[in-house]
Amino acid sequence: MRLRNKPWAKPLIQENPQYVVTDPATLRGNWQSRFEKEQPLYIEIGMGKGRFIVEMAKKYPERNFIGLEMQTVATGIALKKQLEAKLPNLQLVCANGSGLTEFFEPNEVSGIYLNFSDPWPKNRNEKRRLTYKSFLTQYEEVMQADGHLEFKTDNRGLFEYSLTSLNNYGMVFDQVWLDLHQTPDVEDNVMTEYEEKFSQKGQPIYKLEAHFKA
Repeated sequence: MRLRNKPWAKPLIQENPQYVVTDPATLRGNWQSRFEKEQPLYIEIGMGKGRFIVEMAKKYPERNFIGLEMQTVATGIALKKQLEAKLPNLQLVCANGSGLTEFFEPNEVSGIYLNFSDPWPKNRNEKRRLTYKSFLTQYEEVMQADGHLEFKTDNRGLFEYSLTSLNNYGMVFDQVWLDLHQTPDVEDNVMTEYEEKFSQKGQPIYKLEAHFKA
């Protein structure tokens, strides 16, 4: 969803280069230099306003996290959260996530999160879906052999498409949830802004965890 323009967002990003990267290709293979400690690296593609990635960084201090977002306003809102939290294991990137292999070297990433991605429902836009095979190829290249992909959505059509796409690619499913918030382990779930909104309305949240075959 395109956010309304906020004039303060771009200047705030420019004033805080210690937390936001705007030219990620320059750090390819050297992302650990942006963090206090060298730790397994996890990225969220399309972090939106940043709630998920900030909360994950708080919950798992033994991991390093990167939130990737192409919208300047959304990145600015996420940056405000990071300026308040000042998490040493979190970096934000304001760039288009379609060039993942330009930003990360092979085996540089331990895990990837896709949360409430744009469903691009029209058939002519299939290649834009973040679970389309060309994106899966990039994920496989940048992730370590034991890396995992996690995907959440409220859109049943996109979820069914993603199950088929990942299966056709040869990925192995670790777990699939058809109504995440009705399962016993929901307490361990870190929500996004959209997830809280949709689940409060009673809409089922779909989730999968999968990995690539060795």
